[in-house]
Amino acid sequence: MTGPGRDPAGTQRDPLSVGLGSPTSGDPATEPGGTAERPPQQPAPARERHTGRAIGRSLALALLIFVTVVLVLFVVFNGQSVQISLVFTDVEGPLVVALLVAAALGGLLVWLAGAVTRARRRKR
Repeated sequence: MTGPGRDPAGTQRDPLSVGLGSPTSGDPATEPGGTAERPPQQPAPARERHTGRAIGRSLALALLIFVTVVLVLFVVFNGQSVQISLVFTDVEGPLVVALLVAAALGGLLVWLAGAVTRARRRKR
């Protein structure tokens, strides 16, 4: 009579090795008459795409291009000389230079704000 964990020959066997062949063989498929019952292969986890981040970057790039085109058109159509009032003095110069300086300072402020935000996220 055979009980759980014993095969018909009476030798002790691991109850969790059902369908995996004898403990001395490496692979049941290599044994004569053996059939390989392998669990189905799980697909490798797909690399998660960050579509939200890609969309955000695309929108930011489109906005940057739009603002640049508008700024260039504004500079081209406003080429006259103007008086620029600084804190302690007044300077006369081309409007193009004043607009470019203002745009550069604005870009610098935006870059600094982004750098501060990134630094705060790294601290968390």
